[in-house]
Amino acid sequence: MTTVAASTSPAAFDARTDNTLSQLRQAGQIKHLQVIEGPMDATVRLRGHGEVACFCSNNYLGLANHPEVVQAAHDGITRYGAGTASVRFICGTFECHEQLERRIARFYGVESAYTFVSCWNANEAIFPTLCEPGDIIISDELNHASIIDSIRLAAVIKKGLHKTVYRHNDLASLRERLAQAAANPEITGTAWVVTDGVFSMEGDIADLPAMRALCDEFGAKLVVDDSHGTGVMGKTGRGTHEHWGMDGTQVDYFTGTLGKALGGAAGGYVAGSQRAIELLVQRGRPTLFSNALPCTVACSADKAIEVLMREPQRVQRLRDNVEYARNGIRAAGWDVLTSPTAICPIIVHETARAIALSKRLLEMGVFVIGFGFPVVAEGHARLRVQISAAHTTAHLDALIGALRKLKAEA
Repeated sequence: MTTVAASTSPAAFDARTDNTLSQLRQAGQIKHLQVIEGPMDATVRLRGHGEVACFCSNNYLGLANHPEVVQAAHDGITRYGAGTASVRFICGTFECHEQLERRIARFYGVESAYTFVSCWNANEAIFPTLCEPGDIIISDELNHASIIDSIRLAAVIKKGLHKTVYRHNDLASLRERLAQAAANPEITGTAWVVTDGVFSMEGDIADLPAMRALCDEFGAKLVVDDSHGTGVMGKTGRGTHEHWGMDGTQVDYFTGTLGKALGGAAGGYVAGSQRAIELLVQRGRPTLFSNALPCTVACSADKAIEVLMREPQRVQRLRDNVEYARNGIRAAGWDVLTSPTAICPIIVHETARAIALSKRLLEMGVFVIGFGFPVVAEGHARLRVQISAAHTTAHLDALIGALRKLKAEA
């Protein structure tokens, strides 16, 4: 008879997990999932709280509940059903995916695009598929977790693939990493520089023109995940590159999401050269072994991009709301990180305090999430206020008034 050691028994996992959760509860750091009982909009109906002003969604352009976007989703499921019940290379691809991918490519002004069920999957596909041993990936230290995990995965799959990080938004540090790569005889392939366009926790942006110049100097490719910049940055909402006066061809590859400004449902994509997209179709494991984007989402996202291209004034309305909100937050006595983006972080340092302040704001009818470890580093917890073009002055005044009251209570 074999006896399983206590340390490797199922009970050991249960005890370890219960201990972790207990520690989170005692520290005031446990996360609670709110239940929304209606559509996402400037206000939402939360179970147990009623109607509250929503300042925690990435619904930057207010398209998540736009009637044309919603109708497109209805039309998609009516025409195509729920899906193929298989992956794209086996059962084929719906024409709604083809149409969406053509629109994404036109939106960025690049040759081609390909969609995935999430931007996490898109990022997970790009480096393990396009990189080879002898290449190096150089990543901003504050890049999104999906980029970090993609690079780690690529380094495991492709033995001899190098990886390194540079200090956040530090061009001197990036130059140093590129120079080191150029001098390293083990790096015989391509250097890839990857950055978020807009950094989701800080709300700051990458200096893409300077990064493009460095990439050109060292013969490197530039990859930009612009999930929080697309629909937000630039005169027509093309993204962070447009904010800097660049066109889409000056970025080698974009990754992005359809789950934020572009409809708000789900989905991600890679956009760039035709040859790279074809290689992703042929070799990208997240598409070879996973179903396509649901047709409802493909149709609604396609319509959302159409609305954005037709109504660029939504971007200006968002910009006006952001300026009003930032001025109001400061007037209420809080420090908010300076940024041209729709992300307004209020640093409060301790995770437990961020969660407690978030809870108090919700009691006042304002839905703002407190972020702490492990989403951000210890000591850098914050309230992340996110602004939408759907917000009216009344919604923004409700936020500012609640923050003013919160400051008085502190």
